[in-house]
Amino acid sequence: MDWSSLKSAITGIENTLVIQVFFVVLVTMIVALITKRVLRRLLDRLEKTTNNWDDAVINAMQRPLTALIWIVGIAFAAQIVERKADTAIFSAVTPLRDIGVITVIAWFFTRLVTNVEENILASWAADGKKIDRTTADAIARLLRVSVVITALLVGLQTLGFSISGVLAFGGIGGIAIGFAAKDLLSNFFGGLMLYLDRPFSIGDWVRSPDRDIEGTVEEIGWRLTRIRTFDKRPVYIPNSVFATICVENPSRMSHRRIYETIGIRYDDADKMAAILEDVRKILKSDSDLDTTQTLMVNFNRFAASSLDFFIYTFTRTTVWTEYHQIKERLLLEIYAIIAAHGAEVAFPTSTVHLPDGVLVESEAVHSS
Repeated sequence: MDWSSLKSAITGIENTLVIQVFFVVLVTMIVALITKRVLRRLLDRLEKTTNNWDDAVINAMQRPLTALIWIVGIAFAAQIVERKADTAIFSAVTPLRDIGVITVIAWFFTRLVTNVEENILASWAADGKKIDRTTADAIARLLRVSVVITALLVGLQTLGFSISGVLAFGGIGGIAIGFAAKDLLSNFFGGLMLYLDRPFSIGDWVRSPDRDIEGTVEEIGWRLTRIRTFDKRPVYIPNSVFATICVENPSRMSHRRIYETIGIRYDDADKMAAILEDVRKILKSDSDLDTTQTLMVNFNRFAASSLDFFIYTFTRTTVWTEYHQIKERLLLEIYAIIAAHGAEVAFPTSTVHLPDGVLVESEAVHSS
């Protein structure tokens, strides 16, 4: 065979190889586009159903399935080149393809867990059911972590590593890691205790008398808990902190208390008993107050400038805005009762007693 014939044969082989690779890539692209369109139309139909699983599966499948098609197609094209070219780099095609498939499957399951969680919470909200976002978030996180760990172990097994050896190394190395990352682990277990003990949930109003912490819980992570203060600033608190501080959860209060002290003048002392009786009547007859709880209206102090009595009662509502509306109405009604008896609410005054025989000249006489 002369040089021209050999060159023609090599050129023919190269052209055939290029055509095969081009054909595989073209078919892969067409299949990926068709799959994407079909899944999109199918998802549009399934989103109209009440089933929480069908649209979650299709939505979770869209991007991973497209990636899977491309991984398989490119790996097949690489194998075609490998048969024609004796190059060591192409020996890594098969393990890389396997790792890619495992990654795509793990990606699909993590997306599926997220979609199912969102669909279930949205369905419960639409049906008016009580939503426990904290528990749902904890379960979803555990499932996602389980998927990732399983994918890592299967990937290592695929690459030829012994899982038992990896686990044994993890047990020995875990001790060293524990000492090096004790703060990280303490925050992790602190977050786990928050999920188990449930001192508060996402959306609760919490505050700590030990620290300057007060606001609404927005997220409980594995390391940090995010609280939005009432001036809309986010506060990020390590979970381990909650093991050492006292936390109040006003969102779980059963009632709100009204405790106010009101003073009348000493000149109206004879009207005190009648005023107290009328105030008791309006409190006991008010439908916004829970009369099964402690309800007290009593005269309790001779103050410097007033005779003080207090009201102590509880509202049925725990909503902050409604509570203040009820409190405002009651205080205005009490003021009306005091005015109806011809009495007045006291304010700080001073009385000057002059000894006998002291004369005070008027301004007119003094000016003259």
